Amino acid sequence: MMGYKVAVVGATGNVGREMLTILDERKFPADEVVALASRRSVGVDVSYGDKTLKVKALEHYDFSDVDICLMSAGGSVSKEWSPKIAAQGAVVIDNSSAWRMDPDVPLIVPEVNADATAGFTRKNIIANPNCSTAQLVVALKPLHDAAKIKRVVVATYQSVSGAGKDAMDELFSQTKAVYTNDELVNKKFPKRIAFNVIPEIDVFMEDGYTKEEWKMMAETKKILDPKIKLSATCVRVPVFVGHSEAVNIEFENPITADEARNLLRRSPGLLVIDKQEPGGYVTPYEAAGEDATYVSRIREDATVENGLVLWCVSDNLRKGAALNAVQIAEILLNRKLLTAKKKAA
Repeated sequence: MMGYKVAVVGATGNVGREMLTILDERKFPADEVVALASRRSVGVDVSYGDKTLKVKALEHYDFSDVDICLMSAGGSVSKEWSPKIAAQGAVVIDNSSAWRMDPDVPLIVPEVNADATAGFTRKNIIANPNCSTAQLVVALKPLHDAAKIKRVVVATYQSVSGAGKDAMDELFSQTKAVYTNDELVNKKFPKRIAFNVIPEIDVFMEDGYTKEEWKMMAETKKILDPKIKLSATCVRVPVFVGHSEAVNIEFENPITADEARNLLRRSPGLLVIDKQEPGGYVTPYEAAGEDATYVSRIREDATVENGLVLWCVSDNLRKGAALNAVQIAEILLNRKLLTAKKKAA
């Protein structure tokens, strides 16, 4: 039995903690798991199953015996550290946007393009997509295979956990402030998030789209098909965990709502819950803590030829980030793309 050594960088953040939980839940064959973060988090305790790990400093860590490094410490940290870690022979699976559009780095959603994982050897880095892209392409893939997608228009309803722990605290404290008539302070968001929605995620670009909206377009093309046209409006909503998306899809070939429903029911990573009655759909509240991407409200769009509309919900910390990264690590093992550096004693 080969045992792997896994490092989680950014172990004290929302996604890092989730990565540790999921490694344990899925019984990933790790002999040793190390929790790493910046100097200010050194000594903090994080949970790994029923064990407690003490966080160590990324700056001084020797990766020469690490097999897989799950990286969730933000883009600037990843730009600097991922190549250094990869150079020491660990495969880096990175959750930031730093490497996604690099042509030498595979951008992977296991249900969609697992075969592309083999290209990791060029840089020893694999990228995890943006959370809102990940759940979208899981739902689009079977439909694209069946009827060829031409164009997608998506509006997102993204939870605050996607912006980190401080953002969750801000939603909580602002909501409380509304009830206690205290002053509402915006630090993490440009406007108040309590009892409000904010159509701005990431920075504005020259064409008026935000970076988050651009990411959905660029990443969908790279993961699924460069020919797909996609336009997005990304909106932050006062939900703690779980991203939702209203997705309008135009196909080259005819496909009915029933055909789509049956296809999606048989597809990996998806659960269809689509009773056309009050409450017969999934909301982010139910999706939180779950692995699946849920699809509801599947219906035909008569305003275009071959159009469908659907509602798609997933836990952004899990499928949108940590679960996807661990699934990529599982591909490396299952397809024997990686052998452990040291034999288990």
